[in-house]
Amino acid sequence: MKVFALADFHLSFALKNKSMEIFGENWKNWTEAIETNCHEMIKPEDLLLIAGDISWATKLEDALVDLEWIDKLPGTKLLLKGNHDYWWSSYSKIKKILPATVHLIHNNSFTKKNVTIGGSRLWDTPEYNFKEIAEVKDNPLAKKETRDMDEIHKENEKIFARELQRLQLSLDTLCKTSKYRIAMTHYPPIGLDLKQTKASSLIEAYHIDYCVFGHLHNLNTKKELFGRTKKCEYSLTSCDYLDFKPKLILD
Repeated sequence: MKVFALADFHLSFALKNKSMEIFGENWKNWTEAIETNCHEMIKPEDLLLIAGDISWATKLEDALVDLEWIDKLPGTKLLLKGNHDYWWSSYSKIKKILPATVHLIHNNSFTKKNVTIGGSRLWDTPEYNFKEIAEVKDNPLAKKETRDMDEIHKENEKIFARELQRLQLSLDTLCKTSKYRIAMTHYPPIGLDLKQTKASSLIEAYHIDYCVFGHLHNLNTKKELFGRTKKCEYSLTSCDYLDFKPKLILD
């Protein structure tokens, strides 16, 4: 079994006004590119980690179309919630309608063969930023922000603290006997300099071998970012950064 990762599908099969092509020419026919590359690279026995921003849908019934599309991709698919996954409600409600090959990381973990995986979404944190590599593009469909910066920062701190608790809760459930331990987060848990952070300290305390994440888009570089600390390999897997090709994490 091989393990691949590819994040930020931003699917919108049930929504006609949410195409990612508004964010640049590189997103043209992005779903076809993902589908083609997955079928070329991934075998039925493999595992595909999708670390957030799965669907633009706001309702579960609309997201079901996207989940069924993911189900048709080869391999077992493991999903984590992203900051744009507004359709993602309770675990029990989603689990009832999940297609057969699709599973969720939601305050739990998933184990297949000798690999065990946990994680949480995380959130913005003042510990690090990516202004030097990420071009911020306004979403023309997004609502205007009306809160002041102090209010936003306080809310971000609360959400980040809660996500750290969820990360620990998930990692607590990892299989003790598995050979390989993987963490999924949507937001990067560490900066480009790979200096320890609250999130990476927690990840490495649980002896995680590989951590995959997404969230970052419109990067001004294609060079290899992040990498290995003494304890863990950190991989950015946003689909536009990877040219919509799954990244091999574990062979």
